[in-house]
Amino acid sequence: MVDILRFALLGLGLGALYALTAHGIVLVYRGSGVLNLAHGAIGMAGAYVQWELATRHGMPYWPAAACGVLGSALLGVLTHLLVLRPLRRASSPARLVGTLAVFIVLTAIAVTRYGDSLQLVPGRLPTRLLTIGGATVSEDRVWLLGIAVAVTAVLHLLYRRTLFGLGTTAVAENEHTAAALGWSPDLVATVNWALGSAFAGLTAILIVPVIGLSVTGLTTLLLSALAAALVGGFSSFPVTLAGGLVIGLVQSELTRFGSDVTGLATSVPFLFIALVLVARGRALPLRGTFLERLPALGTGRVRPVPLALAVAAGLVLVSLSTPLWADAITNTLVLALIILSIVVVTGYAGQVSLAAYALAGTGAFIAGHAAADWGWPFELALLAGVLGTVPIGLLFALPAVRTRGVNLAIITLGLGTTLEAMVFQNTDLSTTPGSDGIAVGGQRLFGVSISGVDHPQRYAAVVLGLFVAAALVVANVRRGRTGRRLIAVRANERAAAALGIDVRAAKLYAFGLSAAIAALAGALTGFRSTSVVFADFASFGSVTALGLAVIGGVGYLAGPLFGATFAAGTVGARFGDLVLPGLSEWMPLIGGIILILTLVGNQDGIGKGLGTQAAGVRRRLPARLGAVTADTVRDEATETVPRAAPLPLRVRDLTVRYGGVVAVDGLSLDVGPGRVVGLIGPNGAGKTSAIDAVTGFTRTTSGQVLLGERDISRLPVHRRAAAGLSRSFQSLELFEDMTVLDNLYAACDRPGRWAYLTDLIRPGSRPLPPQVRLAIREFGLQHGLDRPVGDLSYGERRLLAIARAVAASPSVLLLDEPAAGLSDDETRELAHLVRRLAEEWGMGVLLVEHDVDMVMSVCDQVVVLDFGRLIRTGTPEEVRNDPAVRAAYLGDLEPETLS
Repeated sequence: MVDILRFALLGLGLGALYALTAHGIVLVYRGSGVLNLAHGAIGMAGAYVQWELATRHGMPYWPAAACGVLGSALLGVLTHLLVLRPLRRASSPARLVGTLAVFIVLTAIAVTRYGDSLQLVPGRLPTRLLTIGGATVSEDRVWLLGIAVAVTAVLHLLYRRTLFGLGTTAVAENEHTAAALGWSPDLVATVNWALGSAFAGLTAILIVPVIGLSVTGLTTLLLSALAAALVGGFSSFPVTLAGGLVIGLVQSELTRFGSDVTGLATSVPFLFIALVLVARGRALPLRGTFLERLPALGTGRVRPVPLALAVAAGLVLVSLSTPLWADAITNTLVLALIILSIVVVTGYAGQVSLAAYALAGTGAFIAGHAAADWGWPFELALLAGVLGTVPIGLLFALPAVRTRGVNLAIITLGLGTTLEAMVFQNTDLSTTPGSDGIAVGGQRLFGVSISGVDHPQRYAAVVLGLFVAAALVVANVRRGRTGRRLIAVRANERAAAALGIDVRAAKLYAFGLSAAIAALAGALTGFRSTSVVFADFASFGSVTALGLAVIGGVGYLAGPLFGATFAAGTVGARFGDLVLPGLSEWMPLIGGIILILTLVGNQDGIGKGLGTQAAGVRRRLPARLGAVTADTVRDEATETVPRAAPLPLRVRDLTVRYGGVVAVDGLSLDVGPGRVVGLIGPNGAGKTSAIDAVTGFTRTTSGQVLLGERDISRLPVHRRAAAGLSRSFQSLELFEDMTVLDNLYAACDRPGRWAYLTDLIRPGSRPLPPQVRLAIREFGLQHGLDRPVGDLSYGERRLLAIARAVAASPSVLLLDEPAAGLSDDETRELAHLVRRLAEEWGMGVLLVEHDVDMVMSVCDQVVVLDFGRLIRTGTPEEVRNDPAVRAAYLGDLEPETLS
């Protein structure tokens, strides 16, 4: 019992430091809406400033500590002003990578100057032993707990009771409104960055006497602090303190009583992160002043002749290279494979994952044991590593079902760190007797020695061939049906689900394919020598890999090769040493600086420039075989279109509640084949809530939705869409990264059960169905099929949104404010098209629209809602003349004004 109390007291002291670090993260997030993943590195810089001033220059401890805290505060201000503020128009992943770039630069500087050896640093807090409840504990732990409690109380009062705190809260809620009231969001963000970063420096200085001073130790403190901040919802200082204390306490107790399980205590912060994120099941809202823009994407098109020439040239260079250059080529290609895995999961699917190195290590672990324990040859061990890692990648993908963005980045980094601590650093699992890793010996491929030690040129040639094969697989995915689905999910998950795309399956597929590619890289890294050594797979290497992916262009196939050249030990480093001896030692720092410049100047990376040049060449060439053009649409569109499956939509007693508010109260309506039903009502009447409930975007409290004779009330969105229910959105929600044609293909292209596998080898894309070709012509889109969505006018975007919903060939089409923002002439043309969809295409149409003239002119029946309740159903004439409708919805308008 005494041991339990003693370790609890020790854990509370450690947890207090976690809470102090987390307070700094919360301050930055509250003030700027940015989750600062460089927080640990900023604190590390402050600790080294204090140590150098006190140890090497003789400055007294506390003045040196003050300088360290001020140094961290200055770094925070510079990070905001020079990196994050220029990225305010950028996407959330770009801002996340901005903080990672600062992390890379600071750690590279620290490693270059100080190395990564552990320094023992004496503290200045009292260290005499105290006896509490029979347990003996150092007094400094009590001081740390007291400091954390006092700081928490001060911050709580500061942000609850002072004008600055209220201003920070106002800016966090709504920047535009706060600015109108005289608050400068930029000034508020700057001050909070300074305060938060000062806390990072203070915490690092206080903790180094406990854990020692090292680059790795202080930067990995980030996960524990993030876990505490997550518990506090990135807003509450008292709850954050409680979270930090609980994490520290659990870690301390596990260190004492669970010491036989390697890495268990280290994994506690990740377990808290997983529980909080998955339980909340929503992304952390990142605030942005302008609409976010995702990184650009390449087309995935492969030109066989240039590719063959490039591969031949690569093989010649490998065969003529010295062992050192062959080793550099191998390093470059292996790292390019890891970056290629990031292109799949982050570039194409939009999921920010920091697990690439953990998955690479898993591939090396499985392949190494297959070769060492079971005697499998190189090719089979490699295949085992790749296939065996895919299920692990799917496990990493499970959080992506409920979280995304920076939340997903945190949880995948935590998963990777846990895997590293419990498996890679466990000598019982990751070493064989007499070796510093898993002894695999020299490798042979189909009987020919390809040992990276004895024949580095042969090994480099094998790696080159495997990289090209992996890149071709990814190119096939990008061009095929699977790639369109991944990009649709990346662009807009709601719209993708509404078109019948299984968002969960798409994410799992992206993680699985990414894991396979990363595992291939890991196995090739491990087999290059006679032992698989897991020091090569530190989980924080994934941070650097993501940064290199952004430099090269995270959406482009050529990006991995360019990004990889900026890492140490690669071809780029070897060239640097030729130009300036010793330059390779500075490559991590150079890469970090280039990453910052890339983010600020060209977020799309080097690959974007190459892609633009290639596109210019392609425009001067004849149209590609099978391309869909205005002529083919005009010539091949049939005059008669197969009518939609005649499935009526029946809604019975539908109720939707948001907390205590009833948005839809017992709604019942019918939409028959070939009929247009209007749903009208004042703002807040529950019209969009009703459509969301019918299509599955909002959970219904009670009621039933029937399509034909099938009850679809409990089906997810994509299965309702596949059953024949399609919709448009009031906010359009188009796939901005796609062309007009690809938007339509995403709606109508229904891949078979094996498409996810066949697209790896041969991307499939069936011709546009007749109804889609006719829809293109009817909506006037035939002259802009290859145009990016961003180039369309507002009216064209409106028409494309409806055409995309029609392209799914639904039985029932739900249109949410389709005429919003259109001119009178465009509205009349749209009304004519809606009428034709019902009469000629046989669709049932549920039309939600504020333009009463359009509703009355086009609908067969009109349903009127008021405060979620149905007040009238009838023909347009009956509704027009109903006194209750005019009183509740139309006010004093005369009936003839509605005719």
